[in-house]
Parts: sequence; C-alpha cells; structure tokens
Amino acid sequence: MGLRAGWGTGAAERHDDCVAWLLRDGEVLASLELAESRHERRRGLLGRDNVDGALLVRPARSVHTLGMRFPIDVAFCDADLRVLRIVRMPRHRVSRVVWRSRAVIEAEAGSFDRWKLRPGDELEVKG
Repeated sequence: MGLRAGWGTGAAERHDDCVAWLLRDGEVLASLELAESRHERRRGLLGRDNVDGALLVRPARSVHTLGMRFPIDVAFCDADLRVLRIVRMPRHRVSRVVWRSRAVIEAEAGSFDRWKLRPGDELEVKG
C-alpha cells in the first residue's frame, strides 16, 4: 500500500500501488503518482487544491488546466522519459500538442525550478 494525494484536498490517503519515485541520475526528485488508466488520465489533478510530488500521465501528448485550482509545471517526455519540453501552465489553459511526447509529468508550478529539471534530462520511475 502507498500514499496518494487525496481527491479534492491534496491530503494523503491510503491507496494500493499508486506511488512510485521520480528519479534523475539516481537522485529522487519527488514522489510520483501514476495515471495510466483512461479514468486516471482524465481526472489528473482536477479537483485538488495542491499536489505533493508529481503525477505521471501516460500516454499523453497534450494537457489542459481547465477547471484547475492552481497553475502547474508540465514536462513532455518521450517513451524513455527524456524531457522534450517544459512549460508552466496557468489555470484554464490548453497546451500545444507535442507530437513526440508519450508521457507528461505534472507538478505544482515552481517544482521544476526547485528540481532544476531541464529539457534533455533523462528521468526514471522506481517503485
């Protein structure tokens, strides 16, 4: 069992096998929720007041922040989780499609600056 940010509050709640770790060069950047089912991808971060760590949405080539309560950082990644493009998205926006993207990592705005995440970084999921 792992911890997962709760629906609507950002509070942690118990959830089976939902949390992993986001790493770069062996260094843990953040806890990572996985959104791989259609339902999880559609819900994403909607309805939350914040997020602890990050959310991996796979597959994904674009995202939106329609109805979001906070701005987010978005990293578009290829199939090997190499960062292709990073954008900060205010609330109520739709991103451009990134055709080579196969996955997206979403986190609260400012997180990528703290993690020093850059295009070209190779990320890894553990757990």
